[in-house]
Amino acid sequence: MLGERALYVNPGFTSHILEVSPQESELLLELFFNQITKPAYTTRFSWNKGDIAFWDNRATAHLAPQDLDHLEVERVLYRTTITGDVPVGVDGFRSQVVEGEAFSSELPTVLKNKAEKLEAQPVLS
Repeated sequence: MLGERALYVNPGFTSHILEVSPQESELLLELFFNQITKPAYTTRFSWNKGDIAFWDNRATAHLAPQDLDHLEVERVLYRTTITGDVPVGVDGFRSQVVEGEAFSSELPTVLKNKAEKLEAQPVLS
């Protein structure tokens, strides 16, 4: 939904909230994490052969099903990430990277450096 407001929090990626005390941050995140997992705000996708699903991780929390162990099926997942626009706050402030590099279609610097080091090493035959 282009232009919709969303608050991005995800237990796997959101560690704290800036400009509030650590205690307030912890309490707010606990509240938000509890909200995003309420059944009223979740959906269960019923897969059929050939299906594909996409969701915007900036406004959606993905929770893999935990009740499939009894099924005799092979679950195959191919993950891809689609780059999108930079989120903008209601005040017009564009999101900024706090740590690491912004995600893009370019190879991250740390991986480029590793690749360059491997290429520079002599090959023993």
